[in-house]
Amino acid sequence: MLASRVRRACSLRSVEMLHLRRLSTVNDRTPPSAAPDASSPAGPPPVRVAITETAGRGVFTTRSIGSGELIHSAEPVVCHPSVDDLPAVCYSCLKALDGSEDRRTAAGVAFCGERCMGRSKGSFEVEMGIDFSAYHDYCRSHGLKYPLLVKRLACMVLAGETRVECLDVLQPAYLPMGMIVQIEEEFALLKRAFKAAGLMDERIAFLTKNWYTGILSRIRINAFRVEIIGRSYESLLSMAAASVEAETAVGNAVYMLPSFYNHDCDPNTHIIWLESAVARLKALREIQPGEELRICYIDASLGRDARRALLYQGFGFQCNCPRCLSGD
Repeated sequence: MLASRVRRACSLRSVEMLHLRRLSTVNDRTPPSAAPDASSPAGPPPVRVAITETAGRGVFTTRSIGSGELIHSAEPVVCHPSVDDLPAVCYSCLKALDGSEDRRTAAGVAFCGERCMGRSKGSFEVEMGIDFSAYHDYCRSHGLKYPLLVKRLACMVLAGETRVECLDVLQPAYLPMGMIVQIEEEFALLKRAFKAAGLMDERIAFLTKNWYTGILSRIRINAFRVEIIGRSYESLLSMAAASVEAETAVGNAVYMLPSFYNHDCDPNTHIIWLESAVARLKALREIQPGEELRICYIDASLGRDARRALLYQGFGFQCNCPRCLSGD
């Protein structure tokens, strides 16, 4: 369970305030084609997004929440399988394929069923009409995963499945100069692939270096490693936060509401994936009304110095949660 992002205090623009009001009153993104999830609570989640005193935006409860309670679930805004898992998981929801209902495509990827194939039809057709081999080879040789999410998001925009500005409300990461040079190489390869496919300039007018950099900076700090457990909620209540090196990751995904959760080395909430990229936020203990919900971004079993070093190096902040301040 890794939330790949950091919280920084910032002033909210008017568009962000609009998103916050929506996030505070409606459930997270659920595509119209998605089948109902019997395990998901009905109605909007019992949370609101608000500004914290020290960590920018955060998620707070609006009522008491019991230990083990499912607080809410969330569909990804965008997700993509890991390169090594492409033949083994659904290209849409990242569910493990068992061969019973797989819909294998000529491109060598598969969907777990008709529903996933249908909901991704537009963007998948766009993607299959473009030769991304040079872009994929670059990502594979450099060990990159987030550019694959940018590619898929661009295809979703072209297919009309999402908006160009769909991730604007999320906090961007700071990108050092060395990374900017690499990003320019990535962008050039992606833009070249779209142009080689004969797409009209007006269709890909949104695909500028500024858009690519902005999307990637938000994905880098808000993406989750999707680590599918495949077990019941009850068997997970005693689990500690998983290591960032866990081998169970099948891909990466970006969510809206879960991206507002802040970090704590002694969290009251955790995020799990049972079968697919649908994220489920569960309470680890009883939570009082108005209390902030926090998850752990790293392996909580590490010592304090190791945790602080990892958080600072990977997420850019010095952790001052009660557990760290106590020396534990």
